Amino acid sequence: MIVSDDVVFEAKQISKLFPGVKALDGVDLTLRAGRLTALLGENGAGKSTLMKILAGVQPPDEGELLVQGEPVHFTSPRDAQDHGIAMIHQELSLVPDLTVAENIFLGREPLRFETLIDYAELNRQATEWLKRLELDVSPTTPVRRLRVGQQQSVEIARALAGNVRILIMDEPTSAITERETEVLFRCIADLKKQGVAIVYITHRLEELEQIADDIVVMRDGCLIGTAEFGELSHDAMVRMMVGRDVKILSKQSSSNNQPVLRADGISLSHPTRPGDYLVHEVDMHVCKGEVLGIFGLMGAGRTELLECLFGLHPTASTGQVSMHDQSVRLRNPADAISHGLALVPEDRKQDGLVLSMSVGENASLASLKHAERFGFIDRGREREHTRRFVERFRVKTPSLREKIINLSGGNQQKVILAKWLATGPAVLMLDEPTRGIDIHAKNEIYSLINELTADGLAVIMVSSELPEVMAVSDRILVMCEGRATQSFDRSEATEENILQAALPRRNSIPC
Repeated sequence: MIVSDDVVFEAKQISKLFPGVKALDGVDLTLRAGRLTALLGENGAGKSTLMKILAGVQPPDEGELLVQGEPVHFTSPRDAQDHGIAMIHQELSLVPDLTVAENIFLGREPLRFETLIDYAELNRQATEWLKRLELDVSPTTPVRRLRVGQQQSVEIARALAGNVRILIMDEPTSAITERETEVLFRCIADLKKQGVAIVYITHRLEELEQIADDIVVMRDGCLIGTAEFGELSHDAMVRMMVGRDVKILSKQSSSNNQPVLRADGISLSHPTRPGDYLVHEVDMHVCKGEVLGIFGLMGAGRTELLECLFGLHPTASTGQVSMHDQSVRLRNPADAISHGLALVPEDRKQDGLVLSMSVGENASLASLKHAERFGFIDRGREREHTRRFVERFRVKTPSLREKIINLSGGNQQKVILAKWLATGPAVLMLDEPTRGIDIHAKNEIYSLINELTADGLAVIMVSSELPEVMAVSDRILVMCEGRATQSFDRSEATEENILQAALPRRNSIPC
């Protein structure tokens, strides 16, 4: 049996250089069996890069890795897996067209006659893991049909289903519900009892009290400090992460009660259940200079509502949309953009970016008309148009020519925001805009929202974080099972009445 204090993994003086960016600078990390090490830091601190090196996704430029005291050199994730290392990525790495079961056991499928995949056994084992994580989906469902939160649970199942000795979790709760988080924490407790060493990256510091044993803080690619959990207060951890005191900025109302967008009777048919709806008879409006927060539990229809407003479901959705008191027809996203709507999607990797393109190219994608000259893209005009928006969001990048894939998740999100701000929208729709973003980056986005609404922009923001919704919103629309259940002004909104309105019920009211 492994003793809980045994060192199972060491990283010594790890450095990594990307074009124009030193992501890691001489970082040390020690992991012990049966203990969870919380790895903290702002976006761009180097956390994910360090974990990718540990998981064999990227090689270090300098430094040494040791497993059970023996030096190792990983050339691929399979090498790391062979040493018992598994990673749950923040950015989902599933294969969309494979089934849930095929994704969970990809590369280690049970076989018949040594060469054929035993699909009956594959689905049986997958079902056991789905039950363990209390995920109510069929193992034969293609992953592309699952919502982001469900896909995150499949990612977790895939990591746990291996012979894990060292488990890396990069923001594993960023897209799952509170109930799914509780299930995950029970799994973590079981893994610790089995002697598994766990690295846990999160920006939700309130989670650490339930699961953390040790704290490691990084900043700007460097190791700032380590401590046992309990030795550092919440404020002390935040100061180490950002190098200064941080306060969460709240919304400063600038609404003038002039409706910019109004939606009446918005419905979206369920794709596989005739007579059922993902969104059903939702009425809402948002005013100039206002933030309308939308809150609800998983499956409430929040994302689908924004997609209907953005013209993504023209044949399956019904209802009336008006901009500035004029009825508009939204047959596709191009129509929505032309009428002044912009949508920052929940899944930035899948829906918000073209990872093979540069920062500048991504920032200009929604407003190419400003870069066009004689039917061709004028790169000089493109850079001139997008630079001020990238700079306004304080994106950390060597240049606009840098590949977007080389930026941290937080900086990628800022580029998406810059892309939509460059279109000059009247209504900015944000679907989980701070998912996986650290406290300081959240404050930057909150501050920008205040600036934009002060200039008259209307903002609709979907968020699963109730404190965030309450801090940023002028009004809050609560949804449950596709319906609008309640609407609260900022002055009357409390956590209790919002959560009560988010529980299953059948009333629907206009917002």
